[in-house]
Amino acid sequence: MRYAQTMTDTSFLPASSRARRRLSVRRLAAWLAACASDPKAAPRLVIGFALAHAVLWTLILINLKAAQDVHMDVAEGFAWGQKFQLGYGKHPPLAGWIAGLWFKVFPVADWATYALAMTTLGCGLVICWLIALRVVDRRRAFFVVVMLALYPIFNFKGFKYNPDLLQLVTLPLLVLAYLNAFEKRSVRSGLWLGLAGALALLTKYWVLTVIGAIGLAALAHPDRLKFLRSPAPWVAILMLVVAMIPHLVWLKEVHFMPLVFVGSTYSLSSRAESAQLALGYVAHNLALLMAPVGLASLALALVPPWWATLTRQPLKLVTRVWSRGANAGVNLSQALNVWIIQIVVAIGPPIGGLIFMVYMKSDWGIPLFFLTPLALVAIPSLRLPKRALFNIAAIWLAVTLTVLALSPYIAARGMAMNPNAASGYGARSELARELTEAWHTRFHARWAVVAGTTEVGEPMTFYSPDHPAPFTPGEVWSSGLTSLEEAKRLGFIGICDTTDGRLPVCDAWMAANAANAERLTVTTQRFFHGRPGPAINWHVYIAPPAK
Repeated sequence: MRYAQTMTDTSFLPASSRARRRLSVRRLAAWLAACASDPKAAPRLVIGFALAHAVLWTLILINLKAAQDVHMDVAEGFAWGQKFQLGYGKHPPLAGWIAGLWFKVFPVADWATYALAMTTLGCGLVICWLIALRVVDRRRAFFVVVMLALYPIFNFKGFKYNPDLLQLVTLPLLVLAYLNAFEKRSVRSGLWLGLAGALALLTKYWVLTVIGAIGLAALAHPDRLKFLRSPAPWVAILMLVVAMIPHLVWLKEVHFMPLVFVGSTYSLSSRAESAQLALGYVAHNLALLMAPVGLASLALALVPPWWATLTRQPLKLVTRVWSRGANAGVNLSQALNVWIIQIVVAIGPPIGGLIFMVYMKSDWGIPLFFLTPLALVAIPSLRLPKRALFNIAAIWLAVTLTVLALSPYIAARGMAMNPNAASGYGARSELARELTEAWHTRFHARWAVVAGTTEVGEPMTFYSPDHPAPFTPGEVWSSGLTSLEEAKRLGFIGICDTTDGRLPVCDAWMAANAANAERLTVTTQRFFHGRPGPAINWHVYIAPPAK
């Protein structure tokens, strides 16, 4: 009897390394699932994940963009933030306000812009988790957050802070406020919905697509009468209008310049070109969504015993996570809202672009698909095993650390493959420092105004320690940061890029408005890891201050 007991009890034997690994993975997977499902631990888990994502991808972007100056949009946002206004010519003011506040705390450096972009996206991840909690259970909500972190918009393509990226905070806030108002139907929830709508509109007018989608969801939902008979939607509309009054007054004062900008910049006369751009927009955004959807599918397939299933019934890797019947992990009423909103914002813009012949930029899709992971995870027939949480988190970590390790090589390789890309590798930061020194040498005063195209002027504002206000000749939608009269009074440096097709127009404007300017030709070139970037000649006009 003692012998038999000894033979069956093998706990005293040393386990194999493979068995120990499997046990460790099971324990870690169980811990992660428990944390994600615990009401107290889940917020710490999500905030910690969002923070880790923001920090790691800030480091990645610092490496990836080491050979480049900051994007023009980022420099433009910084320039707006130098002067708090109710609007900036092309766009509403919120992006400029946030940039202005950010750089009052952080230094004006490239890394701080990537930190701003990733902080924006980290906040968006947390808000999307709060949205998911109103639609699915906590386990599924965390799965949604990691899916979003694998969406290229939240990593590779999230490098530039601008109004499009900021919408990944304000639009989730708007959807969260709507789901809250649809559920509670109270005056307070209506106030929050109206404020969220105003905040979104102060980011970019493009959010009207989502506001319209929310309106359609409210009208199409089976419980629409409960919502429409409550004070929530009407209080929201009133609150939205009241909150927007200062900006609407500004719009009238500037003769609706942002609308002039949109109409003159993005209208097309060719139906064929409009169709081509709309198809490109759809293809681009579908391709981006393939990453989170594909990796989430992989995480679901690799649930044990995945290897045995693969060798015996490979199709079952896909089918086993789908099952009929009720699903307590999904709030069908709120899921319906999410499905309607996502469908409308997915198909509405390209169809509208075709009808009205609009130049559809692929980046306009940046803020419109953050609900897609939730819309998929909220399908009731999808069963989400606990192990899938560990799998998708492990995939995110592996992808992130791999890209972090390879980022210096990717940056060097990118410059080696396209060394003459003036827009990407042109040394505008060097030009800003050189012109600042030239101004100080001549006038012993701060360089106050730079005149040039947006692609040239805004980087000067960012990189010059004097942060001169940008003035863009010929734009009817002036940012309002300075004026031609102020430029002539304070003096300015005009810059024309010789690689730009608008060079003759730029030189002609300088000749007409800076007749007494000192004229220079300045050449800049950046070297990265011993590789030369493009050598660019700049026509520089140093116009002295008025006496």
